[in-house]
Amino acid sequence: MAQEFEMADIGHMSYYLGIEVKQNGNDNFIFQEVYAKKVLEMFKMQNCNPVSTPIGRGTKMSKYDKSAKVDPSIYRQFVGSLRYLTCTRPDILYGVGLVSRYMEAPTLTHMEIARRILRYIKGTIDYDLAYSFSTNFKFHGYSDSDWTSNIND
Repeated sequence: MAQEFEMADIGHMSYYLGIEVKQNGNDNFIFQEVYAKKVLEMFKMQNCNPVSTPIGRGTKMSKYDKSAKVDPSIYRQFVGSLRYLTCTRPDILYGVGLVSRYMEAPTLTHMEIARRILRYIKGTIDYDLAYSFSTNFKFHGYSDSDWTSNIND
């Protein structure tokens, strides 16, 4: 491509669309520490107490929740920010998927569960996702769908 187009080698990539990249030999690490800190500041949670899990054990959510309604646009912004963090944080995928179900009519209970995920991010802000070079590739898939705890239908 360099023969056809004017190009310059600027070295290894270090930042792309809010995703930070570290390249070290055969290992590549992606993370969103700067973005996570911005999200914590945006929602005034930079001084919150961290928690050890993104979702509490036995957490049940319902679209028929009777707690006070919250502004749907704020909730959507909150959940959207969490959804972007899932690019490098598969550990929050289940919880973010759970709170994403209630964007139409969110309540205070739904917001508190979403805030817990952000409190988990606060305590694990330095986590990254590692990719290593390997010639022995094996794909492993896991699923943890728990439709029996869905109390909506």
